[in-house]
Amino acid sequence: MLPVEIKSGIYWIGVDDRTTDLFEGLWPITNEGVSYNTYLVKDNKKAVIDLTKSLKGDEFFGNIDKIVDVTEVDYIVVNHMEPDHSGLLRTFRKISPRTVILGSAKTKEMLEGFYGIKDKVEVVKDGDEISLGEKTLKFFATPMVHWPETIMTYEVSNKILFSCDAFGSYGALGGSIFDDECKNIGFYKQEAVRYYVNIVAKFSKMVLKAIERLKDVPVDIIAPSHGRVWRKNPGEIVEIYKKLADLAEKEAEAGVTLIYGSMYGNTENMMNAVAQGISEAGVPLQIFDVSRTHVSYILPSLWTKNGVMVGAPTYEAGLFPTMANVLHMAALKSIINKKVAMFGSYGWSGGALKELKKIIEPIKWQLTDSLEFIGMPTEEELKKGEEFGREFGELLKSSR
Repeated sequence: MLPVEIKSGIYWIGVDDRTTDLFEGLWPITNEGVSYNTYLVKDNKKAVIDLTKSLKGDEFFGNIDKIVDVTEVDYIVVNHMEPDHSGLLRTFRKISPRTVILGSAKTKEMLEGFYGIKDKVEVVKDGDEISLGEKTLKFFATPMVHWPETIMTYEVSNKILFSCDAFGSYGALGGSIFDDECKNIGFYKQEAVRYYVNIVAKFSKMVLKAIERLKDVPVDIIAPSHGRVWRKNPGEIVEIYKKLADLAEKEAEAGVTLIYGSMYGNTENMMNAVAQGISEAGVPLQIFDVSRTHVSYILPSLWTKNGVMVGAPTYEAGLFPTMANVLHMAALKSIINKKVAMFGSYGWSGGALKELKKIIEPIKWQLTDSLEFIGMPTEEELKKGEEFGREFGELLKSSR
């Protein structure tokens, strides 16, 4: 994409990435893509806010050159040290050795370790300001959103918040950058939820702290490092993030994430009966086959619903491995305080339920009931499964 002027003298100069399959080497974006949003503020002095991955260097530097010569850039603001934000720092430094890098004290420490950069680095503290001429950059410390060195940058005269990873989403931009120009904004809201739970959810307390820190700052535009630039209603993406962050402590809305795995179809047969019962209870239901669905897409449902139905066969006297992996990732992302029920098939012995209990105990998931059966479920057992699902759904509604 070509540069886009956000306000007079302030440009989006980012790039879309449609070739990376795994964001952070973990989260699938093959179909969705992602944008690396970087910004140029042009005044008497010029500042670039955040960079991009090194693989997009030609496009990135080409965008700068369409506005100013790269060697004329006075400052690089490093909001965040992760290489999708900072990967071109060494290249930038070789092209323009005069350019000063601005960042937090922790950023200054990390620059040497990541890139061997020690000179022409200035520390900015919470509340510090730098005048570029008519435009002024103000800096806010927002540690652990989502690394300890993270800051946000605010352009005072135009009330633009360059929010780094906060308020971002997956999804390449596809020809336009603004929320009000997007015809499928629901996709980016959905991908903001997945992005939040995949990347930021573990640090929800710090997200709420950052929102509180910024509540009195007048913001007309939110310009994150990934996803849409929000100018029509910037409060909308803040509210999405706040609601998600609140779920780290508050009980989610009544609903069931039904995650299942099945080796030979027996547990899947029971899953269909259990799902029917849950639906009869009238609660929202999402179903995921853990062997075929990447955990990235399962985590948002686990985060936003209060109930988890686990369908898993016993595998070598333990829990079906792909199910165990999903639950361990849920624990890693601090998805806590859920109500859970479990069903599954076993052969010569059980064991899945025992391992499930070990995994969910530290994350305070309350096991409400279980239903295990040998081999293929009988018609009578399927009827029990339907009632099992209905009762679980009703329990979730009554707990709200």
